[in-house]
Order: sequence, then C-alpha cells, then structure tokens
Amino acid sequence: MTCRLLRLLALAAASFALSAPASAQAPADTMARIHQTRAITLGVRESAWPFSFVDAQNGGKPAGYSVDLCLAVVEEIKSALKLKDLDVKYRTVSGSERIPKLESGEIDLECGSTTNTKARQERVAFGPTMFVAGIRVLVPKGTKADTVQDLAGMTVAVSKGATSEKLMAQLTVSEVKATVKVFDNNDEAFKALRAGTVKAFAQDDSLLLGLAARNKAQDALVLGNFVLSVEPYAIMARKNDTALMAVVDRTLGRLYASREIDPIYRKWFMTDQLSIPVGRLTRESFSRPNKEPGVAMMLGYSL
Repeated sequence: MTCRLLRLLALAAASFALSAPASAQAPADTMARIHQTRAITLGVRESAWPFSFVDAQNGGKPAGYSVDLCLAVVEEIKSALKLKDLDVKYRTVSGSERIPKLESGEIDLECGSTTNTKARQERVAFGPTMFVAGIRVLVPKGTKADTVQDLAGMTVAVSKGATSEKLMAQLTVSEVKATVKVFDNNDEAFKALRAGTVKAFAQDDSLLLGLAARNKAQDALVLGNFVLSVEPYAIMARKNDTALMAVVDRTLGRLYASREIDPIYRKWFMTDQLSIPVGRLTRESFSRPNKEPGVAMMLGYSL
C-alpha cells in the first residue's frame, strides 16, 4: 500500500470519527441531567410584573404568577425523580434572548410572559396556556385611541423581541401610517411614553396595566379601545424535551382541574394595586387545557 493511500485512509477515518458522533447524538435529556446535578435553571424576566419580575422588596428574588407556576413544576420534578432537594437557579432574560438562552441550555424553563406563536413553535415547546392577553396600546388620558387608524401620525413604542414589534411593523405597512420605535425592554418604552417622546406604547394589555399600576400612573394613562391580537402565554421548554414538558403538562393540568389555580391567580391579579378578573379565554384555558398559538386578529393570521 502506498504512502499516499495510507494518508487518504487516515484522513477518511479522522473525518468519520469527527462527524459520526454529531449526527448520531441524541437530544439532551434535561430530566436525566436534573437528576444527576440536582439543579434546574429557570429563566425569568426582570420587570414583566405581575408575571415574572425581580422583587426588589424581597432581596431581588424572582417572583410572579409565572414563577409560581414554574415552582409548582419544580415540586413535581422533585417528586417524579424522588429528589429530597433540588437547587433552583434563576437567570434573567430579555424578550430577544429568552429563546436563544433556552436553546443554548443556559436555562431549562422560561417562566415569563411569553406568547405561544406558530413561529416560535418551530424552535421551542410550549406548555398549556396559563393566561390569555391581547395587544393594545397605552396612551395618555385624553388621547383618542378608539380604532387602529387613530395611531396615524403617532410614534408608537414597542419592546424588542415582543410579538407587538412584529405586529406593529406589519400594521404600519398595510393599515396605518405610524412610526414604530423599538426599545430594549418594557421599562424603557414606558419611560418614553411618560416623557412624551412617544405617543403610544403597544404591548400586551396585562403588562401595560401592570406597568401603570406599579408606577402609580393609572390616572394619567389609559388603554386604547381596540385589540390587535389574542396572546396565549405559556411556559417554554426546549423543543423535543418531551420528558420535561410532560411534567409541565401534568402539573398545570392538575392545578387547573383541582382549581388550585384560582388562589394563585387572585394572588397576582386581584390586589390593591391591580385588578384583572379572569377573562373568558383564560377561564376556558383552565377548563380545557390547550396549546393553541396566538392570532393577529386584524391581519387575519397566526402570530
């Protein structure tokens, strides 16, 4: 056998050794890793109150409706894996980085205010709907916002990575001549609205009400009268992470069927600061758990 042929065979063998494991590698089993490491990392939002936020009054500990539901999932994981203790780690994620950090393994579950959309289903898995919001606009009191056409000539704030960013971009092409200004997060967009540098802030109504309540601005700001979308919120996990998602499904299904969800809901949405009664679509999601994606009603397509 010639030296040249030996070199070719060696190169071929090296190439196979490098490529074969990658193509044969199975998706990571998060439940198996949790069992081995006794740890899970939850992705939370910094200021998506009352769903997911860093509670400055409680030493910076994450809190909120979505966080409580994820912690119920953690308890079910402990039971399923027969673990006495499970170390819960938290990592704050922005709207634009929540899916990349989930895909990269930096977080195991995302516990925020994330809408289940058809586009996102291509990349991640969603648990059962836990709340249904709708995109609306927050405007200064006295501002006419009865229809989407009233946004003509306005500068409208949106948050980077939110479904409202995509929706408003479409609307300004086909429906209304408004200017869209993208901010890094909800707090920055809200500050711009309060400062008057934008005339409206488009976001999920529940988050807008939460921002107004936390900033004691209910007397100065109001929601517009039109709704642009149906936004079903859900916990996110990695796509094809079936064992972990089965625990999410089982936990929320039990909370809904037993009505344990009711006091959790009241804890966050029926308070001295905020009053959001259970809406029809949210109640139906508790009665008949589902994973239906959101819909842009005005444009007639799935988000």
